[in-house]
Amino acid sequence: MQLHFYRLSKPFLAAEVSQQPKKVWISDKSAVAFSNLVPEELLCGDVSPVVFMKAIKNPVEMAGMENAHIKDAAALCCFFAWLEKEVESQRTVTEISAADKLAGFRAEQIDFVGLSFDTISSSGSNAAIIHYKPSPETDRPITNREIYLCDSGGQYKDGTTDVTRTVHFGVPTHFERQCFTRVLKGQTNLATCLFPSKIKGNVLDVLARKALWDVGLDYLHGTSHGVGHYLCVHEGPMGISWRVYPDDPGLSENMVLSNEPGFYQDGEFGIRIENLVKIVPANPENNFKDRKFCTFENLTFVPIQKKMIITEMLTKEEVAYIDQYHTQCRDKVAPLLQRMDKKEALDWLMRETEPLG
Repeated sequence: MQLHFYRLSKPFLAAEVSQQPKKVWISDKSAVAFSNLVPEELLCGDVSPVVFMKAIKNPVEMAGMENAHIKDAAALCCFFAWLEKEVESQRTVTEISAADKLAGFRAEQIDFVGLSFDTISSSGSNAAIIHYKPSPETDRPITNREIYLCDSGGQYKDGTTDVTRTVHFGVPTHFERQCFTRVLKGQTNLATCLFPSKIKGNVLDVLARKALWDVGLDYLHGTSHGVGHYLCVHEGPMGISWRVYPDDPGLSENMVLSNEPGFYQDGEFGIRIENLVKIVPANPENNFKDRKFCTFENLTFVPIQKKMIITEMLTKEEVAYIDQYHTQCRDKVAPLLQRMDKKEALDWLMRETEPLG
């Protein structure tokens, strides 16, 4: 492999093509100036096999992703324990100052390198803006009167994280809780589904939306995107959306994706619940035509705020799943918080993971 400075790439390619005609592999997303240098009969515009190689994590990469998510969960437990205390004490915390504090908690973790994207720290009506980024002009205080949505992630040397939690530090409205519970039902429905290996992601999208569709609600973004290992937090070629991804090779074992349904009431509030998941083999009772079936396992282990959940709207299976998930949060994250001597965060974790049932 040879690397060239961008300014030298064009003359290098022109020389290569003129000296010895050969097939040239150029992405269809490359600049026209490059693709025009290659005669059409020599141009290969197929998706690079490197893209598919990156999408399937090897055992070392997957172990790193799992470890990075435990560290990231510990940072988020520290953050939400701190934020809850600050809001209850009526000390001023804004979207920007909260995002800065969260970055500080992440920086305490071993092998933290930086954020995987700009933190979406959004309070009240700002949370209804799907890709919101706080600025000095839009910065709002975080209070006990409205929803706070935080979508954030970290880059660690052993993996990449992306997690969203939606919380309320006061008394949420019944409608807010209804919407939250329906988003959670969709997230749970997708997390627990079984599907044939290599199925396209768009086939599963309805599973995350059905509970919202049942009452005429929806959200205007994809349900899932691929995630790289210490690479891009948004990384193809696969995903789960109502859109068909043209290069989607099908969902396969050892891929890492997000699971992030939401709901956004314009001008009022936004809700999103996001975990990263890995694809693992499933063992259903049957195996039609030896297709091999898969399911998802969570990589993210951050508690889901129980006060936002209307338990009566959940099935017994959904309650059992959420309780099991919270037990996993305890088992995986508590030991690290204990080693870090983060008592307030540990107390918060234990309280937030009490069973629903």
